[in-house]
Amino acid sequence: QSRTFAPSTFRPDVDINETDTSYEFRTELPGLDENDIELTLSDSALTLKGEKKFEHDEKKSEVHVSERSYGSFRRSFSLPQEADSENIAAAFDNGVLTVTVPKTKAAQNLAKKITIEKA
Repeated sequence: QSRTFAPSTFRPDVDINETDTSYEFRTELPGLDENDIELTLSDSALTLKGEKKFEHDEKKSEVHVSERSYGSFRRSFSLPQEADSENIAAAFDNGVLTVTVPKTKAAQNLAKKITIEKA
């Protein structure tokens, strides 16, 4: 008797870091290349979408258990007002997508570190 196991849903996790000059979004997308990914900006929303296809050839083998994740995904993030949407950069290296969203010069100049002194 043959059993069919449905592939699980793929939802990539995203790390978001902030520096004095930018926001950085890092996403692991194993098994994909840059042609499988679409990155768009619309109304201050940064959207990442793509698809990780389930690879199985019925003629070669029968899948008994599939623990890897597959499927279409879509993640959207609202960018803050100080984001410089004109200069967003994206790079894909070794299965990791890094999107750098610089802060506007005005926003960078507004940040001021305050020294805390011991009382």
